[in-house]
Amino acid sequence: MKIKQIIIASSLLVSVASFAQKDELKALKKIYAKEEIKGADLLQYKALVAKLEPLATEEADKVYAGFYKSMTPVLESLAIDKTMPPMQQQMAMAKLVSPKAISDLAAGLNTTLDYEKKSGKKVYTDDILETITSFKPEFLNYAVALEKQGKIKESSQVLYAVYQLDKKDQENLYYAAGYAVNANDYDSALKYYQELKDANYSGEKTLYFAKNVASNQEELFNTKNERDNLVKLKTHTLPREEKVPSKRGEIYKNIAIILLQKGQNEEAKTAIADARKANPDDVSLIVTEADLYYKLKDNETYKRLVNEALAKNPNDASLVFNLGVVSNTANQFDEAKKYYTKAIELDPNFIDAYLNLADNILKPDSKLVEDINKLGSSTSDKDLKKYQALTVERKKIFTEVMPVYEKALELSEKLDQSVPANKEQTNVIKSNLKTVYSFLELSEKSKALKAKM
Repeated sequence: MKIKQIIIASSLLVSVASFAQKDELKALKKIYAKEEIKGADLLQYKALVAKLEPLATEEADKVYAGFYKSMTPVLESLAIDKTMPPMQQQMAMAKLVSPKAISDLAAGLNTTLDYEKKSGKKVYTDDILETITSFKPEFLNYAVALEKQGKIKESSQVLYAVYQLDKKDQENLYYAAGYAVNANDYDSALKYYQELKDANYSGEKTLYFAKNVASNQEELFNTKNERDNLVKLKTHTLPREEKVPSKRGEIYKNIAIILLQKGQNEEAKTAIADARKANPDDVSLIVTEADLYYKLKDNETYKRLVNEALAKNPNDASLVFNLGVVSNTANQFDEAKKYYTKAIELDPNFIDAYLNLADNILKPDSKLVEDINKLGSSTSDKDLKKYQALTVERKKIFTEVMPVYEKALELSEKLDQSVPANKEQTNVIKSNLKTVYSFLELSEKSKALKAKM
């Protein structure tokens, strides 16, 4: 008897809960359907959402409970006093929107869309698509505002959430990945780039431009037909097209770089190898693979890859310079000197090539100084002759390095000296050049340089 009573009681509880959640869903639907949302409506809506969430047990009820909850920021925005000045309205809106709120909204809307597609009953599908169309520009503006405030990570999160709202617009995912890299949020960046790779996103497209006759300003159009029709109407002139190259190489490259930074070397090798297979003529990928092997201290593979890149792009001063760096690291100083000199021939304003060449020229000087010091204060004819020979060798070195430092100083002084790194570089060059002038007894040059220090 007692058991039967308990079973009956349990059934009653389930029925009461079921009726209750149906009532909450009806009440929420009624508020949601209102043309105008007021403060009292919003308070009731939030209370109903909080009450419904733990009661929902059936799939449909769970889906719509999640839908109403995720739509809370949208209703909050609709409840903002529209009589306020636009700036105050924007500030009020900013308080409601957050990366998490947009992400939750995307999750709730997508779950509902998927459920209604599966069930064949489009209760809110059209409304959801309209909501995405209406609010997507606002969310993108919010992402831009965050970026301008220096909140790069948050901006990336918003862009990713906007992408989740509308996965057809993969460009937002691409920018979310880039912002994540800038924010040093490498885990998120890797996730986003991997999604782009899996989606086979290229970003390759054609941009259509024409100049507005009335404003005399060039405008960008969504389609070629739109642009061409206005040109035919003579409201626009000078139509032109601009090709946006594929971003696949960059995406694969960034995946490899991030994996390398995370210490996942083998995964990085695989990623860059896949990238090169997909983009065999992309020189930047060859350079990326070369950089990978350089970081792994495999200098032979590095040099082979850089030479492969140079075969495709022989006038790339940076590639030649990098070969100089690797040769120098391997103590192949004569070879390094050739590469630095070649880099300067290709780019006469390549300041780092001048500085590295100067260091290369001065390499033997430390040994010459050491040999001079070994002579001590000896005055024997033999030691005096040796001292004179060593001094002549030093003069040759300093004479050779002088014009290199002078050119480096000229280039360095053209840089923004308010930047600490630039100022420090300039001061170091001046100090080295002063030593050169003093050793070569070039008093006039030394005085002129001292006046600038």
